[in-house]
Amino acid sequence: MLIECGVSNFKSIRDEARLSMVAGTGKEHRDSHLVDTRANGRIPSNPLVRTAVVYGANAAGKTNLLAALGTMKRIVTVPSQPGDPLPIEPFKFDPEKAQGNTTFEVLCVVGGVRYQYGFTANSERVCQEWLFAWPRGRVQRWVERDDQDWKLSDRLGSDKRVWQRATRPNALFLSTAASLNSQQLKPLFDWFRHKLHVGGSGPTQIPMGALNRHKDEVIGFLQAADMAISDFRIVEHEINPKSLPSDMPAALKGIFENDGNVQEVSIFMSHNTGLGTTEIEIFDESAGTQKIFDLSVPLLQSLRKGFVVVIDELNNSLHSALVRFILDRFHNPRFNTGGAQLVFSTHDTSILSQEIFRRDQIWFCERDEQLATHLYPLSDFRPRKGVENLERSYLAGRYGAVPFIRSIPFEPEP
Repeated sequence: MLIECGVSNFKSIRDEARLSMVAGTGKEHRDSHLVDTRANGRIPSNPLVRTAVVYGANAAGKTNLLAALGTMKRIVTVPSQPGDPLPIEPFKFDPEKAQGNTTFEVLCVVGGVRYQYGFTANSERVCQEWLFAWPRGRVQRWVERDDQDWKLSDRLGSDKRVWQRATRPNALFLSTAASLNSQQLKPLFDWFRHKLHVGGSGPTQIPMGALNRHKDEVIGFLQAADMAISDFRIVEHEINPKSLPSDMPAALKGIFENDGNVQEVSIFMSHNTGLGTTEIEIFDESAGTQKIFDLSVPLLQSLRKGFVVVIDELNNSLHSALVRFILDRFHNPRFNTGGAQLVFSTHDTSILSQEIFRRDQIWFCERDEQLATHLYPLSDFRPRKGVENLERSYLAGRYGAVPFIRSIPFEPEP
């Protein structure tokens, strides 16, 4: 589970931005919106919130904040080759920062153990890397790396120096050691690889095997979301290279011609109107139907397996009621059996309500005059519990993070 994440000098984020999932002292929605995360050794800690939402004007940095987690995951889990540049994009509107390093950090609980892991890097190399763990209630310093100065705990085993020598300048020690079968570091690496899921506002790759295995659940999910879909059918067939368009780029056509097992997948949705059943191909469905179908398997797996799901602009193509439907699944322990968490951005203010969120679940992104992103929580404003209308106050500008609309000089043509 995610406790906290931080990033600095990344895209529009100049100074450090930190988003915390640690619950405050408020007692609202405690039985539904919070999850206990007692780690090994009985570490005193507050429970965590199951969801967090980020609001802000366009171009305020919401997407960049969530993309930072995706970039961190990519650097941890995707093996780098010698000389490969790291996907680092520093803040470009400050010459000093543009030449500086980017920092990523997460605090999480994996298998009952709390971890604090982060690194500082630029496009050429990893400059710093650190990992602290609390396996028995007291902090243990497992990794501290600063250029050529390495401090590795004896708890990592006798192979730690082998892993150190195998770590290239543009690679992380965590990734290298995990690939070389470090039993101590593998759980954290697997959390990045399997538990942290970061997506954008567009469609994701639908896992066909999972769709078939969980077909009844997916149909139930779609029907609960009022999609009026009674069934769906997946058709797979090989692509005939001779049927490819003549104007297709030669390099792309060559991929299909050289691989005779390339499959094309079509999905047909069944609608029962009472006058019969009609099939419609998925691409002819509404954008909202396509998105909720695209999200169905990832969300169902997340709720069961306890994934951390990060989605930019969750409201895109979805009615407010469907957004609330998804939130209800995460907030309801009967559905959210694995302790899953959802972090998302949105412009949908209709869900900005104390009936839906605790006050410690709401965050804002605002852009300053230097075009730098600032992240801050609603709790900074201490809205009155159960009384203040959050949507009205936000739209009125009380919390900031709204666009400042200027009048456009206009002179009518003569």
